[in-house]
Amino acid sequence: MAHDIDPELAAALAALPKAPNGALLDLSDIPVCRERVAAAEEWLAAPDPDPRVKSETLSLPRADGTVLDVLMFHPGDADRARPALVHFHAGGQVLGSAHDRTARAYCADLALRLDVVLAAVDYRLAPETPAPGAAEDGHLAYTYLSAHAAEHGIDPDRIGLAGASGGGAVATAAALMVRDRGERPARLLSLHYPMLDDRGETRSSREITDLGIWDRQENRYAWAAVLGDRVGAPDVHPYSAPGRATDLAGLPDTFIAVGQFDVFRDEDIDFARRLIAAGVPVDLHVYAHAFHSWDVFAPHSALTRTFEQTWHDYLHRHLHG
Repeated sequence: MAHDIDPELAAALAALPKAPNGALLDLSDIPVCRERVAAAEEWLAAPDPDPRVKSETLSLPRADGTVLDVLMFHPGDADRARPALVHFHAGGQVLGSAHDRTARAYCADLALRLDVVLAAVDYRLAPETPAPGAAEDGHLAYTYLSAHAAEHGIDPDRIGLAGASGGGAVATAAALMVRDRGERPARLLSLHYPMLDDRGETRSSREITDLGIWDRQENRYAWAAVLGDRVGAPDVHPYSAPGRATDLAGLPDTFIAVGQFDVFRDEDIDFARRLIAAGVPVDLHVYAHAFHSWDVFAPHSALTRTFEQTWHDYLHRHLHG
């Protein structure tokens, strides 16, 4: 089908390099795709993190003896307890790292803009670690920071969870774990075009097949890595695919943003609708003429500036208000 994409976004889309399959990413071979992404990362002119932001890496022990890295970004002196945002990077739960240069620069900038401690979780990826391993990492990071807030200059009652795309799935599943296990509630849940449902039954999941950003085929490959032969099964647990959750009561105030031409559009709208029905306050924003991750690929566009202003205002109100 034809997509009436915003002109600035369309120009950015046309300029993106494509894999041999004609898309930005070819997830038919995830190790090779990771190599291509790593090579592209080396060529990107990512800025160094702002020197006003202090950074450190926490290594949190998991139950199996391995460690989880959480990269901490502090926007100034520890003169007072600040709110915190526990952040999960994009990548379909199969790509990316909190250690990437672009990720570090992004998190440092966000910490400074929002005057919060930004905790970027280097969660485990699929298929090496199937779901819900990444969500368990998210739960570990959140509960550690909640319990040790004073040591890291954090207000324990003002810790939010945030994730984009695949990281949105991890953030949402971690929020469900926090609720179910009786932990201190998160202040908010912030989701950019989150990857929530493995079933691929919505209209948008069938419409978005040829944009080349994150189309139906890439989504199917990613969910197959995350769930293996569980994809589409009737008993998939919400910790593995949070769109499967039937009980959403008790989740924190939630922000959801998604583009009109995003494979995740309808599952995100449905998730927002069900949150509202469960009594959860929701800010839902559907951006006309936008595709998946438009803010990443067209960062200087008018649509991205509008979105960022709305999102940052939301975070300021809920974390500092």
